[in-house]
Amino acid sequence: MTIEDDIAFLERVPSFAILGRDALRILAIGAESRYVHHGEVLFTVGDPADAGYVVQDGSFTLKTDNTDAGAPEMTVTSGALLGELALLTETIRPVTAIAAEPSTVIRVTRSLFLKMLEGFPDAARRLRDHIAARTSQAAADMTDVRATLDPQRPRRVAHPGDRRREPLRAQRRGSVQGRRRGRFGLRHSGRIVPARLRSVG
Repeated sequence: MTIEDDIAFLERVPSFAILGRDALRILAIGAESRYVHHGEVLFTVGDPADAGYVVQDGSFTLKTDNTDAGAPEMTVTSGALLGELALLTETIRPVTAIAAEPSTVIRVTRSLFLKMLEGFPDAARRLRDHIAARTSQAAADMTDVRATLDPQRPRRVAHPGDRRREPLRAQRRGSVQGRRRGRFGLRHSGRIVPARLRSVG
């Protein structure tokens, strides 16, 4: 395959497509292609990870536990990116990848990927926004799942006298909370955050 063919292939990978052709050209030139025999292990769970792999041809079986024959498995095919996190930071392999058939992968090292981001700051910003959007979506999906699994607590039946007492309670709570915020800051995740540290902008 030519460099242009490699660039066109990398554009099919969502996390790479947003980088732009010029950035992908750097990856295509610096990456290495590797043939993996049927049954060969590409990497093992717990191994240090210093590169990502894009499945170019064939498929791989991913397992989280090498010692349990009944451990869950999944199969990835052409266009899958294995080890995306390893492109950005030091980490370990969370799964074992075994070639389910004769396969070919494109290996992109972390050093190459980070050097590319340094040379293309626009690509780095797009990648940052892409990761942030995926993280937000994952959090939203988790919230939806939790709401589905956790039954709603039955609401307490309000007493007629509660309506007269509630404004006074709210007023008292607001006054007390205001004094606490002014003195100590905000309460976050079970601990007090000083007022001077509240700024997140």
